[in-house]
Amino acid sequence: MESAVLKIENFSAFFGENQVLREINLSIPQNRITAIIGPSGCGKTTLIRCINRMHELIPNVRVSGKISLDHEDIYDTDPIIVRRQIGMVFQKPNPFPMMSIYDNVIAGYQLNGIKLSKVEKDTIVEESLKRAALWNEVKTSLHRKGTFLSGGQQQRLCIARALAMRPTVLLLDEPTSALDPKATSHVEELIVQLKDTVTILLVTHNIGQAARVSDFTAFLYVGELIEFGPTERMFTAPKNKRTEEYLTGKFG
Repeated sequence: MESAVLKIENFSAFFGENQVLREINLSIPQNRITAIIGPSGCGKTTLIRCINRMHELIPNVRVSGKISLDHEDIYDTDPIIVRRQIGMVFQKPNPFPMMSIYDNVIAGYQLNGIKLSKVEKDTIVEESLKRAALWNEVKTSLHRKGTFLSGGQQQRLCIARALAMRPTVLLLDEPTSALDPKATSHVEELIVQLKDTVTILLVTHNIGQAARVSDFTAFLYVGELIEFGPTERMFTAPKNKRTEEYLTGKFG
């Protein structure tokens, strides 16, 4: 197995009395794309929300087990620091509506009270938009509101906003489910380019997308990790019958 940047050990999550994740063990390889697939309600989104501690914003959630980033237990770290190191992009593009494209990109710094000089801001904005393959489309309109962009551009802006904090890991929660096929294709190309500089965890209900962009795939079913391995092997010769049934559309 390649070097793991993120390690999940015996991890369970509960909403009140309802157990949503059951003893998950998973090592996420560095600078690779790992897809998390499985039918609706199987715990995919809960898992990635636990990875950057977003689940703590919901009442009655408790977790057990351990998640380590670069050998540091994320539950022993300030959640604000965790969310800087582990960025997240959601299903529906959500640029801050009252902010310009420029301010959207550096919003993380402003929200965290991190002071930057004008030169530092300009550099971070340009670098982040270039990494999100959006710079050429918006460089002459940086001070217009982010909401004037198309859906696909808005999602790339949200990716730029996450990248601006220079995270180690980027979590993408069904990032193309609200986009048309052309915009989806743009975002998929971008995801593949980004793995050189950041480790990516991609939750997707789109099996074709997992096959196209990911290096590794984890299959979750009713809160359990059923199978994990290189995407090509899992899609051509799954070891578990349930994985095979899900991939061939018998359920899901």
